[in-house]
Amino acid sequence: MSEIDILSFGETMAMFVAEQSGDLAAVGQFHKRIAGADSNVAIGLSRLGFNVAWLSRVGADSLGRFVIETLEKEGLDCRNVAIDPAHPTGFQLKSRTDDGSDPVVEYFRRGSAASHLSVQSITAGLLNARHLHATGIPPALSASAREMSFELMTRMRAAGRSVSFDPNLRPSLWASEQQMITEINRLAALAHWVLPGLSEGRLLTGFEDPADIAAFYLDQGAEAVAIKLGPHGAYYRTHLDQGFVAGVPVEIVVDTVGAGDGFAVGMISALLENLSFAEAVQRANWIGSRAVQSRGDMEGLPSRIEMSVEFEAANREQARSHNGPESTANPLWERACSR
Repeated sequence: MSEIDILSFGETMAMFVAEQSGDLAAVGQFHKRIAGADSNVAIGLSRLGFNVAWLSRVGADSLGRFVIETLEKEGLDCRNVAIDPAHPTGFQLKSRTDDGSDPVVEYFRRGSAASHLSVQSITAGLLNARHLHATGIPPALSASAREMSFELMTRMRAAGRSVSFDPNLRPSLWASEQQMITEINRLAALAHWVLPGLSEGRLLTGFEDPADIAAFYLDQGAEAVAIKLGPHGAYYRTHLDQGFVAGVPVEIVVDTVGAGDGFAVGMISALLENLSFAEAVQRANWIGSRAVQSRGDMEGLPSRIEMSVEFEAANREQARSHNGPESTANPLWERACSR
C-alpha cells in the first residue's frame, strides 16, 4: 500500500501581493506569499488530511527556498522538488482589489526552473500514489513539461489509479489557441474526472450547453465531468446520472483567485472518500465559495475540522433557503436537462 494518497505536480511561484489597491506601478509595499493552481489544490487536500506528494522544480535561490519551506509547512511531501542551479524560481505580482473584481496579475516565469520539468523527473515511487491530479498549466510551460504530463497521466491510468484533470487554461503560455485546445483535450481524454469551467468547456469543445460539453468528455473516455458555473454552482454528468448543484451564497467576494482550485479540492477529496458525485459537487461548491471570501490564492482553503463544522452549518442554511439542488429556476439546468 502506497504512503502517498495524491500526487500533484506543476509550478509553485513566489507571489508578491500589493498592500495597497491601484496600479501595480504605484504600489510601494508587497507581501510575499506563494502561488500556483496545482499547489493550491495540493495544499487544500493536505489540509483535509491526505498525504500529498508534490513534484516540481525551483531555482537555487531565496525564492525557491521560500517556496519549499512554505509547502512543507502545509504538510506537502517535497522530496521530489528538484533544485535547479541554472534556472530561477518563477514569481508574480498581484494587485489588491477591494470591490470583488479580478485582480491584475503579472507573471515572471518564462524559462523558470519548473518549465524544465521532464519525464526524467518521474520516480517509480510516485507512481504508487492512489490518485493523480493534473491541470493544463504544466503542459503549457514547455514541451518537456507537456511530455511529462502525458507520461504521468498515461502511466497512472494504466496502473488503475484515479486521475483528475482541470483544464486551467493559460492562453498566453501557448503558441496558439488551436494548439492549446488540441493538447488540453488530449490530456483530458486520459482523466477519469474532468473539471472545466463553463467558458473553458465552451472554448475547448465548441458546445455551448453544459450537457453537451460534458458529453464531449464522456465520449473521450472520462467517467464523470463537473462544469463550474461560478456563483450559480455546478453541473455534473456521468454515464448514469446528471444534476445541477446550486452555488453557496456569498455576501462579500474578497478575492476570486483560487475559487476553481477550491472546487477541485472538494471534488477530489469527496470522491476519494467514496461520496457520490452529487455530494462531491456540493462540497466543491462550498470550498470554492469559502476561497473567494479570503484574500490570497489558498488562504481560504479549510482544514478538516473547519470543513466538518462549517460545511454542515452551510448545508442546513442552504436547505432552508432552497428547494433542492436540482432547481429549474436556473436556465443552464433547464437546457442541460433537455439534452
